[in-house]
Amino acid sequence: MQENSAMRKLPPYLFARIEKKIEEAKEKGVDIISLGIGDPDQPTPQHIIERAAQALRDPANHQYPSSVGMLSFRQAVAEWYRRRFGVDLDPRSEVVSLIGSKEGIGNISACYLDPGDTSLVPDPGYPVYGIGAILNGAEPYKMPLKAANGFLPVLSDIPTEVARKAKLMFINYPNNPTGTVAPDEFYHEVIAFARDFDILVCHDAAYSEITFDNHRARSFLEFPGAGEVGIEFHSVSKTYNMTGWRIGWAVGNRDAVDVLGRYKSNIDSGAFQAVQYAAIEALSGPQDCVAAMRRLYQERRDVVIEGLRRMGWSIEPPQGSIYVWAPVPRGYDSSSFAEAILEKAGVIITPGIGYGEYGEGYFRIALTVDKGKMAVALDRMYQAIGKVEFD
Repeated sequence: MQENSAMRKLPPYLFARIEKKIEEAKEKGVDIISLGIGDPDQPTPQHIIERAAQALRDPANHQYPSSVGMLSFRQAVAEWYRRRFGVDLDPRSEVVSLIGSKEGIGNISACYLDPGDTSLVPDPGYPVYGIGAILNGAEPYKMPLKAANGFLPVLSDIPTEVARKAKLMFINYPNNPTGTVAPDEFYHEVIAFARDFDILVCHDAAYSEITFDNHRARSFLEFPGAGEVGIEFHSVSKTYNMTGWRIGWAVGNRDAVDVLGRYKSNIDSGAFQAVQYAAIEALSGPQDCVAAMRRLYQERRDVVIEGLRRMGWSIEPPQGSIYVWAPVPRGYDSSSFAEAILEKAGVIITPGIGYGEYGEGYFRIALTVDKGKMAVALDRMYQAIGKVEFD
């Protein structure tokens, strides 16, 4: 049996390759420090776990859940948006639950894209944006994120004929992999562009709560007109160290929320209700754990920046996300540099090419080990390659 043409077009999933490299190195007895995958290393806060345990014991939660999510969960999401961003949402029509935001990001393409359509995707970017287009027979059009443009897409560079064929545009700030945050002017420009070409904007806001140096990220939906043209994806994964719990949401444009809910009702049964209760506790309970998490990641970021500067990098600290994005030194491409660091230092970093064509020439470090181990990893890199130079 042969898989269909869409599956044959798929590249190997980046993080699956990284996991394989880690496994191979460990089999050789290498003491590996992995700075590759953005999976928080801290435990889920205890009050959230306790609420989940309570919900687990309730037989009412052992049955099929609603595909769009419990109303109480959607109300908690709407209330969090009101408190955090000053955005008013109708929990019945403007919020839908997801089995993690990745599921919704993938499925929104299935809701809107037909063969021959175009989806505007950032490059470098989270691979799922473009994969959603490929799986539905559409074409992902790359919006280059370049250092010279502050790692923001230049919308005026998109050809008119491409924009007219586009149905979706994906944006993501604070950004993975670059750590960039977007200025207000950018969101206004995106909204105007989407109106002009009848495009649904899909904002991946997974890192909105992980910002540094007193920066406070904004929701796309805070901006006038955003709710007419956009939908925002979010989750508890990074904010509350709940990546394995698989619970998130999409909010915003009513038609987009409705079609995503209808699509989900045909392919899944929604998130386990005990997990929804845990997410309600996360969103509604004490938020000091979030502030502590931000401090922890900022400390780790500073260790990485100091270590890279010691080796010769001239690099500004990112203002958001859990990543540091840096250029590879002279004499390497992103893959050969990542391989050299693994072989010589026993440290996993992610080659930028894994995030797209315009990720070539960069690598990503995830801030997902404690700062002591992070310092060891940077020292190993220094011992392995010493001072570096750039073109």
